[in-house]
Amino acid sequence: MHIYKVGGAVRDRLLGRPVSDIDWLVVGATVEEMHAKGFRPVGADFPVFLHPKTGEEYALARTERKSGRGYGGFTFHASPDVTLEEDLIRRDLTINAMAEDETGTVYDPYHGQSDLDQRLLRHVSPAFAEDPLRVLRVARFAARYAPLGFRVADETLELMRQISASGELQALTAERSWKEIERALMEAQPQVFFQVLHACGALQELLPELGDAPQALAALEQAAMHEKPLHVRWACLLQSLTPAAIKAINQRLKAPRECQELALLTGECLKLGNQAQELPATTLLELLQKFDVYRRPQRFEDFLIACEMTALGEGKAGHPQADYLREAAAAARAVDVKPLVQAGLTGQALGEALKSERLKALEAYKLG
Repeated sequence: MHIYKVGGAVRDRLLGRPVSDIDWLVVGATVEEMHAKGFRPVGADFPVFLHPKTGEEYALARTERKSGRGYGGFTFHASPDVTLEEDLIRRDLTINAMAEDETGTVYDPYHGQSDLDQRLLRHVSPAFAEDPLRVLRVARFAARYAPLGFRVADETLELMRQISASGELQALTAERSWKEIERALMEAQPQVFFQVLHACGALQELLPELGDAPQALAALEQAAMHEKPLHVRWACLLQSLTPAAIKAINQRLKAPRECQELALLTGECLKLGNQAQELPATTLLELLQKFDVYRRPQRFEDFLIACEMTALGEGKAGHPQADYLREAAAAARAVDVKPLVQAGLTGQALGEALKSERLKALEAYKLG
C-alpha cells in the first residue's frame, strides 16, 4: 500500500499558495484492507474513505470509462493493480495530475510542473473531452490563477470548443452548473471565467442571454476587486439584461433566493439608480418601497453597491448618486410613526399617512 497527496494540494504547494484541503490517494490497497485499518467508507460511486483520526478523504486508485451522457456517465474500476499513473491520467489538467509521497518526492508523469512554470492550463489526455463539466472547471481555474498569468492552452481550448459544440453541456444539471458558476464568481478574477466560456462557445450553450457583455464583466471585476459578496457579484453580471432574461437565468440555474432577488431588482432599477438626483420625490419613494428599504435596508445597500461597481467598471471615479440615495433612504426612514398611531390611525389609513409623511421628508431632502 502506497499513499500520496494528489491534486490541488500538490499544485498549490508548488505555486507557493496556501494549502487548505488535502486529497489522498491510496495505491495497492483493497476495500477490506482500508476497513481493517479503521477507515470509514463514504463513496457511493467509487471507494472513498475517511481517515479514522483526521477525517480527511482517502480514495483508492481507480480508472474510469465513459459509459453514458454527461459528467456522470462513467464506469469506475478500483483495484490494487491500478497504478499511480493510471489514476492520474484520468484527471482534468496536468497541474492537477501530480502526486507527492511522504518523503516530499513529486511524481509528475504528465509534466504538470512544466505547465506550472509556463503558466498553462493544459488537459492531461484526450479523455478530457468525455466530461463536459471540465469546461466549467478549466474556466474556473483560469479565473483563479489569472493573477498569476495563467491561460488556457490552445489545444485545450479547442477541446472545450468541441465539447460545447457537441451538446454535452446540456446534460449538466442546474445544481452542478450553478455550483461551478458560484465558485467561479468568488474567484480572484471571475470575469475571466465568462471570457473563457465565451471563447470556447460554452457561454452560448449555458447563458445565451448574457452574450458578450463588457460592461457587466467590468462591473463584476470591480466587485471582485472590492471583495463584494456572491449576490452582489451576480447582480453585477446580470445588470444589463431584461427582467425576463434575468428571471429565465435564475430559474434555469436555480440560483439562491438572495441572488435572484438582488439581480432582478438591480436589472429593473439600475437606470433609476443612475439618475437618482433627477428623480421626483414620488419616484424616489416608489424606489425605496420596491426594495422594502424600511424592513430590508441591507438589500437596498447591496443594490447601491452594485451601482457603484458599475460606475467603477465604466472608469468613473465614484458614484455620487449612490450616496444621494443613501441619504434619501435615511430621510424616509427617519419619519416617526408614533404620532400617527397616537392620532388614532390604523390599517390602510395609517399606511397612507405614513407614505405621505415619507414623501414630505423626501421633498424636504431634495430641497435641502
